[in-house]
Amino acid sequence: MPVPLAPYPTPPPAPYTPPPTNGGQSQLVCSGCRNLLMYPVGATSVCCAVCNAVTAVPPPGTEMAQLVCGGCHTLLMYIRGATSVQCSCCHTVNLALEANQVAHVNCGNCRMLLMYQYGARSVKCAVCNFVTSVGASASTTEQQKFST
Repeated sequence: MPVPLAPYPTPPPAPYTPPPTNGGQSQLVCSGCRNLLMYPVGATSVCCAVCNAVTAVPPPGTEMAQLVCGGCHTLLMYIRGATSVQCSCCHTVNLALEANQVAHVNCGNCRMLLMYQYGARSVKCAVCNFVTSVGASASTTEQQKFST
């Protein structure tokens, strides 16, 4: 006659652990659709909920920086210290400058915030093509509009 088997004891349910707060999360740009993705610290890759692309997470301790592509205005993320960043959307090669090498000014026409390298005498807006004078000569130099 067969002997009935006793069921294995079920382990108690694990206590609920809430997801980490913002302090336990980082962000990166999706390699597929370029949306900003949030992920928990310690993850090695992130799957985008919009396009399902899997983006690798940089190793811990890697300091990241951001810039806006001059060609298509897409937000790009790159490892701090890089000298240039190629946009994966429009393939424009963007100059990546450290924060202490760049300055900001509002476009004299459309008021878009522009970044330029210290020492430059003017900066051309990528949105409206207006050239805004910067630096010591900003008050004396005429601002002009180019038709490119």
